[in-house]
Amino acid sequence: MPKPDHDRMLPPEALARISRLEIQARHVVEGFISGQHRSPFFGQSIEFAQHREYVAGDDIRRVDWKVWSKTDRYYLKLYEEETNLRTTILVDASESMQFGSKKEGNKYDFACSIAAALTYLMLRQQDAVSLAVFDEQIRNRAPSRSALNHLGTILSVLAIEQPKQKTDMLGLLKTVADEKSQKGMVILISDFFADRDNLFKGLSLLRKRGHDVMLFHVLDDEELDFNFAGTTKFEGLEETGSITCDPKSLRDGYLAAMQAFLEDLRRRCARNVIDYQTIRTSTPLDAVLRHYMNHRVGMRGSVR
Repeated sequence: MPKPDHDRMLPPEALARISRLEIQARHVVEGFISGQHRSPFFGQSIEFAQHREYVAGDDIRRVDWKVWSKTDRYYLKLYEEETNLRTTILVDASESMQFGSKKEGNKYDFACSIAAALTYLMLRQQDAVSLAVFDEQIRNRAPSRSALNHLGTILSVLAIEQPKQKTDMLGLLKTVADEKSQKGMVILISDFFADRDNLFKGLSLLRKRGHDVMLFHVLDDEELDFNFAGTTKFEGLEETGSITCDPKSLRDGYLAAMQAFLEDLRRRCARNVIDYQTIRTSTPLDAVLRHYMNHRVGMRGSVR
């Protein structure tokens, strides 16, 4: 039988991207955790669930000294509250996520880095993670797993996709709400260049079904600052046309419209008790992790 065409199914550039994502995720998470004085993930449940090997940054008060006396290795006691969180990460791969003003990559690349780092962090904490990459529909996905080797599956899904097509937020969020019968956390990573009414119809559905929701709003620095100069042709994505103009003459109006857009998102998220954060593509990933961890502390126990 002929050998499968591995280069076609998973091209070398995709494999290289998986490797870069994994190295970045490990570096960011391990560096971040080692800088914490105390892990904020520990709950106060009484029901014991399992052990986990000690890693730098964990609270030594949770070490099981009886296990240490028998094995000469450090293990932490984990309780039911600490092991049951199920998180679904949704990554926008619509055409507008192609935009990027930096050589390091575009908005989709940065969204993948966020998803990879969050996944690695959650799997280290014995949380189950699933992933969906979407545009007008779910294009690819990884099931819910809590084993650390599940990171490879998620990285493969992220690396093999590229931004294209339009966005259908309402259809996506309805699908997720219908599929997720058990309450958990839903993390949506997008530039949110989509119909806002439909977006919040879908988000409200998730909230009504008991899910905790976080939005990471990824925008390129130039989208936020609009520091273009000279006659420029702007090519619209997702079939929005193009325009040639002097950007300086449009800057004030553009920035006002962008600010109104961001304020509307913040206001609607607050109204629906949804955690929201604007993330520039120049934002260090450890700041994204810090925001997630602070949120996790605040909602601990509310979606178990």
